[in-house]
Amino acid sequence: MGQLVAIVGRPNVGKSTLFNRLTQTRTAIVDPTAGTTRDRQYGKVDWNGKEFSIVDTGGWVVNSEDIFEGEINKQVALAIEQADEILFVVDAMNGVTDLDDHVAEILRKSRKPVILVANKVDSNDWLYNVPEFYSLGLGDPYPISAVNGFGTGDLLDEVVAKLPEKTDEDEALDNIPKFAIVGRPNAGKSSLINAFIGEERHIVTDIAGTTRDSIYTRYNKFGFDFYLVDTAGIRKKNKVNEDIEYYSVIRSIRAIEASDVCILMIDGTRGIEAQDTSIFSLIQRNKKGLVVCVNKWDLVEDKSVAAIKHYEAAIRERFAPFTDFPILFTSALTKQRIFKVLETAVKVYENRQRQVQTHQLNTVMQEVIAAYPPPANKGKYVKIKYVTMLKGSPIPTFIFFCNLPQWVKEPYRRYLENKIRENWDFHGTPINVFMREK
Repeated sequence: MGQLVAIVGRPNVGKSTLFNRLTQTRTAIVDPTAGTTRDRQYGKVDWNGKEFSIVDTGGWVVNSEDIFEGEINKQVALAIEQADEILFVVDAMNGVTDLDDHVAEILRKSRKPVILVANKVDSNDWLYNVPEFYSLGLGDPYPISAVNGFGTGDLLDEVVAKLPEKTDEDEALDNIPKFAIVGRPNAGKSSLINAFIGEERHIVTDIAGTTRDSIYTRYNKFGFDFYLVDTAGIRKKNKVNEDIEYYSVIRSIRAIEASDVCILMIDGTRGIEAQDTSIFSLIQRNKKGLVVCVNKWDLVEDKSVAAIKHYEAAIRERFAPFTDFPILFTSALTKQRIFKVLETAVKVYENRQRQVQTHQLNTVMQEVIAAYPPPANKGKYVKIKYVTMLKGSPIPTFIFFCNLPQWVKEPYRRYLENKIRENWDFHGTPINVFMREK
């Protein structure tokens, strides 16, 4: 399963700045005003080949005038409970406060691996304040500066070292393909799995949010052998107001991370909504295979070929630039084309495992590059000399060796990706294209 690290601490200690630094994004809003972060932010961190998820939380407060205090504290407590590891951020400039003591007490009771992070060590002068945090009883404090990056490399080394090892159950799951059924609440995810396995094993109601947990079901019929993962529907954050549903959202996200292919369910009677795009972005961020399944097609009035083409075009336009994925129109209730969903998911999984021989790759791609070489930049010409496909990568990864990799921009990399897709079948799976200096 995916590994989750939570960032916690009192307000205005730099949690969101640290989140942005570790994820190399600007996702979390950063402002000197205490309490700016109210919702959770999710991101991915890749350090020395080890990848894990990270969640930013609001600052822990008590007896404040903030009307969101109770909800923020509730979300922080839930993040602590769900996390595999916790980064407890404190402020080296201000020293230990009563709130720090309060959070430290909660963390000691959690019995989770905790790393104490002394932030805002923006110069060597503040290093003298760091030993004060030993009083929290959480081990050695790691001095860092989230603003300029000081100490974050050592911190990440420690984070990776403390992440729990995979269990025997996780290892067993790794050896069998996993297909996660994801989508908005009430899109028909549980109905689809029930139709697959021929049993009413998963509770199905018209009430959005019936499924609370991510449920693994082994499917070994008709020559197939894989796990189907039924997940709770992922709602917009402002609609998530139950403790148990927050658990469900985190578990759904972790199910996506642990899957090989995601079957994204779209309610055909409602069309494509913003939340469908958000879930698609989550799948893309995790580089998972994709099958889009437009469900409840039996309830749609216009089932003409023109309507299907219009629907497909609308989906690909909303999900661009990644458009090379299958779209199926199904009905879990009438079992229309549901077996095709399984066949397609298996095909996408096989495409993720596809390996292209180096000599074949170079024969085709050198002709492609010769027909349209990289644009010159400031009078300098890029010469791509060699291409190879990385073995053992979780997704298809192609490395092009050239003299000036820094001058190869995104549009040309996308051109190379499109040509790879034209010549080999990577339908449904994202691919990586990297430029390296020869």
